[in-house]
Formats: sequence, structure tokens, C-alpha cells
Amino acid sequence: MATHRFHAADDAALNALYEDIADKDLQPLWELSGLLTPTPNVRAVPHRWLGKELRELGERAGELVPVDRGGDRRVLSLSNPGLGGAPYATATLWGAVQYLGPGETAPAHRHTPAALRFVLDGEGVWTAVDGDPLHMSAGDLILTPSWTWHEHHNPGDLPMTWFDALDLPLVEALDAVFFEPGDGRAAPSANAGLSASERRFGGGPGLLPGGTSAPAPAHSPLLRYRWADTDRALTGRLGEPGSEAARTGHAHVRFADPTSGRDVMPTMRCEMHRYLPGHTAPAERRTGSALIAVFRGAGAVELDGVVESLAPGDLIAVPSWTSVRIRADEPLQLFSVSDAPVLEALGLYRTEAGAG
Repeated sequence: MATHRFHAADDAALNALYEDIADKDLQPLWELSGLLTPTPNVRAVPHRWLGKELRELGERAGELVPVDRGGDRRVLSLSNPGLGGAPYATATLWGAVQYLGPGETAPAHRHTPAALRFVLDGEGVWTAVDGDPLHMSAGDLILTPSWTWHEHHNPGDLPMTWFDALDLPLVEALDAVFFEPGDGRAAPSANAGLSASERRFGGGPGLLPGGTSAPAPAHSPLLRYRWADTDRALTGRLGEPGSEAARTGHAHVRFADPTSGRDVMPTMRCEMHRYLPGHTAPAERRTGSALIAVFRGAGAVELDGVVESLAPGDLIAVPSWTSVRIRADEPLQLFSVSDAPVLEALGLYRTEAGAG
């Protein structure tokens, strides 16, 4: 029995045709509208979640909800007001804050959606990815690529909250979500040294282990990008005489696979931006969506003409074709993750100057 729309007509023969078309689960294109639009028809809306509120709610959840109470993660997922209650920040990106209390462990599991962590504040937690322990400190980017085992440990005395991003909505739309619990598997305890991925691929620009010639995986083999390295790169760009960054007061770097220069994930691009006080970026809109996490500093973001203040810990959803402008009132540092690699691979990536 057909469940989609039946297009009625006054003419008896045409009406009979429409009945038969509907009965065979077909649709007459000549009666349809809104499939091809002059600009993207986007359901998600620009939205800001306040860092102060996210921290407070995470702490309350830490007191009331054991980490093993369903899903084995204590996570507050961003739910975009335009997506009808779905736990998605945009149509293609999941965003969340994850809270892990002192002495707690979030056990191992794996899934096909790729994930990453950006540490907004604190240190002491470590994440194991396929058994490789990665220490987490403020400003660090941690990758947990598709179908890798990952678990989180907090051996310290203080809780820790970080920003999670996944390509879950995109993978779900492709009907490709798989999940597997760890069933008690656990990585060895972490020591103070570097992870195996950092020892092999984190030696510095242009330095790779000898014999690195085999086909690279789809994701970066370097799984921890340390804030000290990111900070040094941003400082260097702003201090370069005559450079665009020095002239405009805005520097940004893209986190890349050290073996290929490609994005760290095939579905997600990660960048870090630093804006000096007084800088106002030109408004711009892009296809594809992004999430912005405020690491440090203060300023404002203008989204389709609506101005929102920015403070550390704030998270911002930027849906496709949203006009964005950034203003810095003090040194402002923003981490962003977007689905740009997917749009580029499909030939659908487009930018233009935004309104304002």
C-alpha cells in the first residue's frame, strides 16, 4: 500500500493515472516542487551553546549519572533547534561535551563514525586508541578514527570535560553505522611518555620514520596534535613580516596527515584560528557545515546578521551557507571542525562573500 503523497486531479483519467502512480510507489515529477532550490535548503539553524552552562550541566551529570549508565559515556550532545529534536549539531556533524570524573574509566568500544576530541581545559585524562595511550591536555586534538577501539581514563583527582565531534549524522545518512562494545578489553596503563603514534609521526615538520612508503590509511597516523606545536605554528605565522596573517591579525592552521598533507580524517577538517584584538574577519559563507569551539579569549560571532558574544567553552553550530563573521575583543582562539573534505571530494564545495 502506498504511503506517500497522492496527487489528486479533477480530470477523471488523470486522477486515475495519479492513483496508479501512487499505488506503484512512484511520484510524478511534474507535480513536485522544492527539490531543486536556488540556494541550499538547510534545516539546521545557526546556534550557540554557552560554555558556562555546558560545564555546569556536565558537573551535575557527573554527580547524578554513573558513567556506565547506558552507552558507557557521559555525554551531552548538541541538539540543533532546527533538526526536530535529533541529537545532531548540524545535518552532518555530531557535537558534544564529555565529562569524566576523578578515577573514572569510559570503557572501550568502536564504531564506524569517526570521532575526535579537542580539550578545552584541564589535563590528566588519557585516551587509548587501538591500545595506544594518548595523554590529553588543554589545546590538544585527539583522533579516534573510524572503527578503532577507544577508551578514556581519568586517573587523577580532578574531573575533565572536552569537546567531541563525530561524523555520525553523515554516516547514518549513508546507512553505514556499525558499533561494537569492548566487552571488557582494556589498554595497558599509560606512562608519562609519548604515544606510539607521536614517537613515529610527531617528530616535527618534514620528519617521518624511514621506510614510510606503504599506502597510507584514510586517516592521519598521528593521533595526538599537541597544543605546544599548534601554538608555535600560529605564533610563527603572525610574526612573519609582510605575511597576510601579520597584516590582518588573523592566523589559522589546518591539522594534516604528516605523511600526505591530507585532512586528518576523510570526512572532517580540523583547523585552529587565532585572531588578534581589534580584528574583524570578512563575512563569508560556505557549503557544508562546521562546529566552532572557543578555546581562549573573547569576542563575537555574527551568524546571518545575528551577533553572539564568545567566551571560553562556547560551542557554535554553523550550518551550510550561513554567513559568518568573527570579531576579536582580546586574543581569540577558535578550534573548528567541518565536513569540507566530503564537499571537496564530491565537487560541491563553494564559498562566497557573506552578507554584511
